[in-house]
Amino acid sequence: MLERTVRIGSTHGLHARPAKLFSQAVAASGSKVTLTKSGGKPVNAASILGVISLGINHGDEVTLAAEGDNAESVLDDLAELLLTDHDE
Repeated sequence: MLERTVRIGSTHGLHARPAKLFSQAVAASGSKVTLTKSGGKPVNAASILGVISLGINHGDEVTLAAEGDNAESVLDDLAELLLTDHDE
């Protein structure tokens, strides 16, 4: 399992819209991906409810973990989504 830690770029954190974009990208990737907020428990990153339940705000650090043959490219794509400010 590969991991990547990133800071959230969206001005208002992972509220409904950016969380939806993120969880849809995870589901489309075909990989098993978890998302963890610093000090918290991992959630299934394909679950919008799981992602929103973490209460992730702008600037928070989160850790993505992915497994599978394409885990590296999946993490690259998902990290880019999390770094982007979807509130502009």
